[in-house]
Amino acid sequence: YLIAPCPRFWPMAKKTTSRTRRATKKAAEDTTMARKDAILNLKAILVRRRDALRSALAGDLTLLKELRSGEPGDVMDAALDSAQDEISSQLAEVESRELASIEHALERMRDGDYGLCEVCTGKIPMARLNALPYATICINCQREIERTGLSAESLREEAEMVSDEEEVDVS
Repeated sequence: YLIAPCPRFWPMAKKTTSRTRRATKKAAEDTTMARKDAILNLKAILVRRRDALRSALAGDLTLLKELRSGEPGDVMDAALDSAQDEISSQLAEVESRELASIEHALERMRDGDYGLCEVCTGKIPMARLNALPYATICINCQREIERTGLSAESLREEAEMVSDEEEVDVS
């Protein structure tokens, strides 16, 4: 037997449904606003880190020039200076790469693409962005890049080819 609902309860069911839809919509808007606020906070963090790295790199380069222009000492002094130069050079390289990543993330913010994976275009979870504010690839795509050894661009092209094949194959 099919039991039909009592007509006098239909208005309540309709109100509950619309109330539920409003609550769901409000929750989605709150989540979106929270994400936007978090992204604004991350922007401030990125700008501060960028400025600190610029200052540090400028100081490192000045220090390296000063060290090279100093008086030559004995062989041990030269060896220590060489080792310090090598370490300073490696640190400057790491800082320079981090600075480039931060600049890229800030550019993506200006373009409105920040927080979206460059490979799959899905949202990068806020936990990942909080841990690594200049991340441009979601954790799943990053794992795939590390597993396959492909670049982000190669993986993106591969994903696009697969999605194109799926669109054509409508059986």
